[in-house]
Amino acid sequence: MPFSETRNTTRWIIIFISFLIISLILWNTYTFFQIFKNEERLKMNIWANAQKTIINADEYTELDLPLEITNSNTSVPVMLVMYGKIINSKNVPDHILNDKKESMSFLKNLKNENEPINIEYAPGKFQQIYYGNSALINKLKYYPVALLLIIFMFGALIYNFYKSTKMATQNKLWAGMAKETAHQIGTPLSSLIGWVEILKTEEIDQSITLEIEKDIDRLQTITDRFSKIGSVPVLEEHDIIVETLSTYEYLQSRFSKQVTFSYNAPKDPVLVMINPTLHSWTIENLIKNAIDAMKGKGSLDLQIEQDAHHVKINVKDSGTGIPKKQFKTIFEPGFTTKKRGWGLGLSLTKRIVEEYHNGKIKVLHSEIGKGTTFQILLNKKMQ
Repeated sequence: MPFSETRNTTRWIIIFISFLIISLILWNTYTFFQIFKNEERLKMNIWANAQKTIINADEYTELDLPLEITNSNTSVPVMLVMYGKIINSKNVPDHILNDKKESMSFLKNLKNENEPINIEYAPGKFQQIYYGNSALINKLKYYPVALLLIIFMFGALIYNFYKSTKMATQNKLWAGMAKETAHQIGTPLSSLIGWVEILKTEEIDQSITLEIEKDIDRLQTITDRFSKIGSVPVLEEHDIIVETLSTYEYLQSRFSKQVTFSYNAPKDPVLVMINPTLHSWTIENLIKNAIDAMKGKGSLDLQIEQDAHHVKINVKDSGTGIPKKQFKTIFEPGFTTKKRGWGLGLSLTKRIVEEYHNGKIKVLHSEIGKGTTFQILLNKKMQ
């Protein structure tokens, strides 16, 4: 617990420092923007005074410096306006100046960017200088947006990396637990097999040893399942109809008669690349989940359909139903609506179907109080 709390505290400190650094960068960017904008305003005032000197010049006026000042502006778009009419411009494209509508639209944009500078070239007579932002100012203006976008993308990358790392860790833990479970079951199971062989030599009712052997076979199946879930299983070509029916019939014979079973499938074989042991576990989990949802009483329908490329296995029950908002969360590890259980059945089923059998599983339909239909979609073996 102390280690976990320390790790969480460190994580929040890093987040706070990152947020502080980002805030400082954005604040400095805004400060630089204002500084450059004020400097540009100052330059335009100097440019306006030079323009005023040129307008009021006579034959004795020295124009070298004013002309040098006006010609030094190579980046800021400028329009000189008098009585609403454009009389001069600088750094404005010719195609805009040659089109009256575009030139007035461009002038409107300049008015929105900066306050105009008034030139009183004669008592009571004014001209207005409208100017826009230079390329540098525009870059600084959009820099914070670009920075936030980069930060967002970097954050998304970190999140995906963290999520994938967490999933990989969970998968390793899952596989390790499965292998360890198989190993732990295997030790007493070997002993039980030996004791059964001893009991067979004694004068004991053979029906007793037969039932014990059935339980041992069941334990061996469970051990085999956990062994395969903890490693990469071998996929083989099997008839999905036969493999599904085998598990269906096994479970049908072991549940209460209060559950009405029905089964419908194509008569011809449907070949699919699967691991029979894991597929049996999948069908068993779905059927048991359906019976739990019906509280041991209702109707359960298993249907197998096919099209040109896929085979669909639908398990329908008449249980309590699932709210639509839980259609995806029910497959997450630990999610359960039952008072008992770890909430791993549907999560394990999803893992087998999607990661091992390259298929899909989803809640096809559900209605509160009327039941739920789960669907498994597998790829057919193409001939």
